[in-house]
Amino acid sequence: MSDESRTAPGRRGPGLLAMVAIAALVAAIVGSFAGLAGYLVGRSVDEATVVTAPALAVPVDSPAVGMPRTEGSIADIAAGTLPSVVSIIAEGSTQSGSGSGFVVRSNGYILTNNHVVDLVADGGSLVVVFSDGARDDAEVIGTNASYDLAVIKVDRTGLPAVTLGDSEAVVVGDVAIAIGAPLGLDGTVTSGIISAVDRPVTTGETQDDVSYINAIQTDAAINPGNSGGPLLDAAGSVIGVNSAIATLAIGGEAGNIGLGFAIPINSAKRVAEELIATGQSRTPVMGVRLVMDFTDGGAKVESVDDGSPAEEAGLLEGDVILRVNGRAIDDGVELVVEVRNHAPGDELTIDYSRGGLERSTTLVLADDSTS
Repeated sequence: MSDESRTAPGRRGPGLLAMVAIAALVAAIVGSFAGLAGYLVGRSVDEATVVTAPALAVPVDSPAVGMPRTEGSIADIAAGTLPSVVSIIAEGSTQSGSGSGFVVRSNGYILTNNHVVDLVADGGSLVVVFSDGARDDAEVIGTNASYDLAVIKVDRTGLPAVTLGDSEAVVVGDVAIAIGAPLGLDGTVTSGIISAVDRPVTTGETQDDVSYINAIQTDAAINPGNSGGPLLDAAGSVIGVNSAIATLAIGGEAGNIGLGFAIPINSAKRVAEELIATGQSRTPVMGVRLVMDFTDGGAKVESVDDGSPAEEAGLLEGDVILRVNGRAIDDGVELVVEVRNHAPGDELTIDYSRGGLERSTTLVLADDSTS
């Protein structure tokens, strides 16, 4: 939306508010933390991290060494998925960093986060490292900063592609498995559960790269460098793209505290398909600007764009949007997140308040090419 360039605290983002920061999960050699709304959003920084692996204790219920793993176990899922997950090394003109990605088409297309590859936006190189250690140069096919997604491609065929699941079917308590390269440790597998769904999260350092995510929250351990890697369900299907973590704002270091966030795969799939087909992806818009510091409940309309879907639906300056398709809207961030959970052309039912009276209207989303 034309409003959606502004930032503000989200209702159901991490409840620690100013005590918690949402950090994009790129392991960068040079970077900084920057405040953004109530979340104090920032990119994480790793400098010459040295990791010493401790001896591993074998759980009592783990199969003995040499015994076959149960079909559908985490070990079985990891073995089947790891060949589809890659590490991505970005060397920009002034910065370098690393992240993760996964193969979505066997002819070389890989989905990752925009913030993993934006280091090379002004020139540089991308190298993809496969699970067998093979390396290939990659090119950026397209990016969508609004969703923090990007598609890159290597000159290969016959690659094992992941199976995409249905993020709408995810419920709290489901098994969650994260795979990626945290802190450069490629092929790392962690597991946990789905902690929450429909969690409004914003990430980014500037107004130009702010992403609004209707996130899946998980306690599976993810850290800087996990960005762009897959979040899997118990069937081994991808349900999300790991994108951000929460970290204590005081102390500042980005690391796992059991609060990780993934972009739902249903949204990511649409964006990826558009990027592969055209190199560009559309972002749905209503055509309103919002009063982002409005705190009385709902999203207050500051202005309505001429000829926009909002104008056609009869929305006016001062209206307070209360619900979208039945989902309660507590603030501007949640409205932006809910809109971006849909696609251009989708019809939304908007419940709003005007002059103390509740009203309802329908609105067909346009895309940012028309705003």
